[in-house]
This record gives sequence, structure tokens and C-alpha cells, in this order.
Amino acid sequence: MSSGWSQRLVSRRNLLAGAVFAAAAPRAFAAIDRGDDVNEIVARGNLRFAMPRFATRPFFTDATGDESGLDVEMAHGLAAALQVAPTFDRSATTFDDAVARLAAGEADIAICKLSRTLKRGRTIRYSQPYGVLHHGLITNRVRFAHIADGRPADDVVRDFNGEIGVIAHSAFAEFASTNFPNASIREFGDWSSMIDAVRDETLDMAYRDDFEIKKLLVDDPSLTVVARSITLTDKTDTLAIGIRPDASHLAAFADLYLDLARNGVSVKTDEIIARYRADTGA
Repeated sequence: MSSGWSQRLVSRRNLLAGAVFAAAAPRAFAAIDRGDDVNEIVARGNLRFAMPRFATRPFFTDATGDESGLDVEMAHGLAAALQVAPTFDRSATTFDDAVARLAAGEADIAICKLSRTLKRGRTIRYSQPYGVLHHGLITNRVRFAHIADGRPADDVVRDFNGEIGVIAHSAFAEFASTNFPNASIREFGDWSSMIDAVRDETLDMAYRDDFEIKKLLVDDPSLTVVARSITLTDKTDTLAIGIRPDASHLAAFADLYLDLARNGVSVKTDEIIARYRADTGA
């Protein structure tokens, strides 16, 4: 066989292989991810947001009136970027309920001071963080002094084996077992009943993010007389947009929105406290 004939044969084989690949590649990539989720949302004309019915100011107000707050503003901005209308599903009674709405495909997005956790990450997608808080504890001064028995607060917290309160079906219910493996975890239905237990010395410590603890002291400065707060600066609570698991294009779009519309900047505790003061006149 001549070298010219051999070269022409190889070229024809390459062309045939290229044609087969070119025909198959679009189908293969379409099978992996066609990105139809954003097209579906645009065609539908609305972006469905899951948000709990209760209020967590300044992120969102309760379901009884017009929605407002940092997360509501972000939701409107994201919907406007897609040129669709935002609709709010306020049926969730807990943060985990909002996550369940996403996992079931009954909502597209959850923007609701939603903490990133590994457990939630198994069922939904997350955007990059838009807020970074620290973990915090609040404890009765008298009870903590008895527990500490002269030891530094850091030592007490590091090896804590007493009782820690968390809100049921929240991120901190998940964080507690990991960060305080020797403690007894007690779940509460809401934040106010947990703080009442701290006041009454029937709970050793309440565990939540440092923003909620600082907000508590803004609302009731007299609480500092009976309680002390402890910020865990080595533990962060990152807030992100939750996205339904099959919506990879929407997840990428949410990241792009945070990069371009918000310059990729995460809000911190002190900024959120300032917004809370401005919204409430506190």
C-alpha cells in the first residue's frame, strides 16, 4: 500500500470518527444536563421561592403581610434578572420544611437565612455564600459560673458536657451533635422558649448564630444582667441560596447573580445588626 493511499485512508477514518462524535456529543451532553430548568422558569413566567411563615428580621417578615427584608429584596432581584415574577410559598413551618419543598420540586429556590449543612446538601443545591456569621452561645451568668467553677470560659465550652438547647429542625440542631459531642442536646420549638429556659436557669446554654444572640440583646439590653454571650470565632455559619436539586443552570445563574449584582460580597453580623436597627428603630 502506498504512503499516499495510507494517509487518505487515515484521513477518511478521522473524518468519519469526527462526524460520529459530532453527532453523538450534543445528545450525550443533553443527557447529562440540558439546562432546561431556566428555560422552564422563563416560560412559566415566575420563580417560586420557599420561605417559612414566621419572621426572621431583617431577612424576611412573617406571612401575614407584604414580604420585606434582605432576603426578600434578593429574591426580587434574582427574579428580575430572569425577567420573571417572584412568587412566595410561605407554608413551611421550619427551615427544614423549606428545604423539603425544594427537594420535592415544589419550589425553585429558598432564600430564608438558610444555613449550609451537609445533611441539607444531600438533597438540595446551594449557591455560594452571601452571608457569614459565627456560632454563638448564651447562658445564664449564675448557672455558667457554677458550671465553670473557676475555669476559663474557653475551656468550659471546648469540653462542654452539660445541656445545650437548639431550635428543632434548624441547622444548629445538626451542628450541635458535631461541635458538642459530649453535651446533651435539648430541642425547643422556638427561640423565645429556649431563652426563657436560660433566664430560669433550667438550661445550661442556648446555641445559635451570633447575629440572633446580638439581636436579642438589642431588643432587651436588660438581658445582659442575667445572661452572657459567647461567640465561637472559629465556627462559621454560612448563609446561601437553596436551589432545587435538578436545577443546575439555575444554581449557576444564582452564583452569577451574587457575583455581578452583589460583587460576590458576603454580609457579616455587624452589617445585619445595623440593618435590623434601621428597620425596627431599635
